[in-house]
Amino acid sequence: MIKASNTYCNNFRLRGSLVLKSILALFIGFFFSGCELIKIKGENSGSDETRQPAARVNNSFLYKDELNGIVAPGAPSEDSAKLVEAYINNWIRKQLLIQEAARKIDINEAEVERKVLDYRYSIIAYEYQNYYVNKNLDTVVSNAEIEKYYNDNVDNFILKQNIVQATFIKVPQNAPKTNKIKELIYSDREKEERELKSYCLSFSAAYHISDSTWMVFDELVKNSPLAEIPNKIQFLKTNPYYETSDNNFLYFLKVDRYRISDNVSPLEFVRDDIRNIILNKRKVDLAKQLEDAVYKDAMNDDNFEIYK
Repeated sequence: MIKASNTYCNNFRLRGSLVLKSILALFIGFFFSGCELIKIKGENSGSDETRQPAARVNNSFLYKDELNGIVAPGAPSEDSAKLVEAYINNWIRKQLLIQEAARKIDINEAEVERKVLDYRYSIIAYEYQNYYVNKNLDTVVSNAEIEKYYNDNVDNFILKQNIVQATFIKVPQNAPKTNKIKELIYSDREKEERELKSYCLSFSAAYHISDSTWMVFDELVKNSPLAEIPNKIQFLKTNPYYETSDNNFLYFLKVDRYRISDNVSPLEFVRDDIRNIILNKRKVDLAKQLEDAVYKDAMNDDNFEIYK
């Protein structure tokens, strides 16, 4: 089954100067003392003479102490051995490629180191922003927000596929009482609705009973002769009810409502998408507010300066 309010948290506030100052201290530590705080793995593990190698590529060594943390505590020994072996083989391949590159092209070591540090800083900043956003994100999205976003951006919700509210039932040729299925499908009495569901649970190979859910038509009828219909738009317009069969199964389709591709999607079909768009926008706003607040607080406290 396949099931995008401009109203956001405009009154968002950061939770006190102590939070800001702790964030500031963290970022200053990362970005202005990175070389002191971020050590290459194994740097303080002792001299190379006393360390036990796990692998070598020419003059480069991978030491056993650098393998710590690869395997989660309590992992089965067989899995652990495979993980370590895979890590070592991957290290060898990368070392061979790096050393081949050093022989064949001119490499600006300073530029490489700068990019490595930038990448590390980006990871650290991202991890903290992600932590902060998850901690402070308001995940409640009201129906009013969703409807407003939908109405303000309706041109963004054009259907790329035909969708339906429909009942579809696939039963084996030898299933009992198949002549009663159409009657049950068309009945609006609660007793017959329960009987139809019970029948489908007992005998159908696949089924969907119509409700308020919109479904992509091709997904609903996949693995049936209906999937091969050449002009599905014309079919939907002219066939509110349809029966067909193949060598093994009988197929029953009743279409209550449909929307054709290239038309505006109904709100219910994109409701979850809109909710996710609103939440993602809130996440971006929170991350930006955090970054701006940290920068402003640091500027007010003269915690950084640019030399000319």
